[in-house]
Amino acid sequence: MPPRSAPTERQRRLGAELRKMRTAADMTTEAAARALGVPRTNIPNMESGRSGISADRVRAMAATYRCRNDALIDALAAMTARRRSPWWNAYRDSLPAGFLDVAEMEWYASRLRIALTVHMPGLFHTEEHARAVFEHVIPPLVPADVEARMALRLERRQVLDKAHPPSIELIMYEAALRTQFGGPKVAKGQLHHILDMSERHGVTVHAIPFSAGGFPGAGQSVIYAEGPVPELDTVELDSTHGPEFYDSAEQLRKYRAQLSAMREVALDPSQSRDFILAIANDL
Repeated sequence: MPPRSAPTERQRRLGAELRKMRTAADMTTEAAARALGVPRTNIPNMESGRSGISADRVRAMAATYRCRNDALIDALAAMTARRRSPWWNAYRDSLPAGFLDVAEMEWYASRLRIALTVHMPGLFHTEEHARAVFEHVIPPLVPADVEARMALRLERRQVLDKAHPPSIELIMYEAALRTQFGGPKVAKGQLHHILDMSERHGVTVHAIPFSAGGFPGAGQSVIYAEGPVPELDTVELDSTHGPEFYDSAEQLRKYRAQLSAMREVALDPSQSRDFILAIANDL
């Protein structure tokens, strides 16, 4: 098969972990290719996610690189399994790849820790709120693009109804709760939807009031997606250019600490519900 022209974030991540294994073993791409009996160009293609790879090949590479982390090896081997036409592929020709990468990340996460300072969590958007958000994009989107982004955003909810959905910890700053995308009526409906979602098994919602003062991460929106093993955790940050993904050990430690610090200043779930309801009732 020819190399992929546009690997997904998950495919890139698999390759990146294989590259980490090789460099930890202090092996060059040439030495790895010789040991594995493959052309030299196969190694960078696999490490960039441009070439497909089988579970057997992952295990052979791990053995060649003398990796003894069996849990990581098993998780990487599992990542090679092909899922028939995942639902987000229906949007591959109509939306930027980053939107699909976020949906894929959420789908495979075992736990999601989400912190927002201005926006509501995309996974919990109402249709009206999502439409209002996308109507504020610069440059303005044509109606077809608004509808496509809305449809993907609403379909992301499928992850909540999986047989084994990820647990979700949501932390929202008061500014996010008070920002009225779409006006008071839409904002009130969105807040009540968050309250409804907070009653779902595995979903925990925390609010940080203005009175809490300063806290780490006050200027960022973060999704921390936990993988099957800690080495495969991923951080996603929103930007005006699209989602950005980070996975180095140092970055993961930083955002775990940041989320924990935010959780320390947040209200507990019961207090948070009362706080959100009070804001909704004021609209």
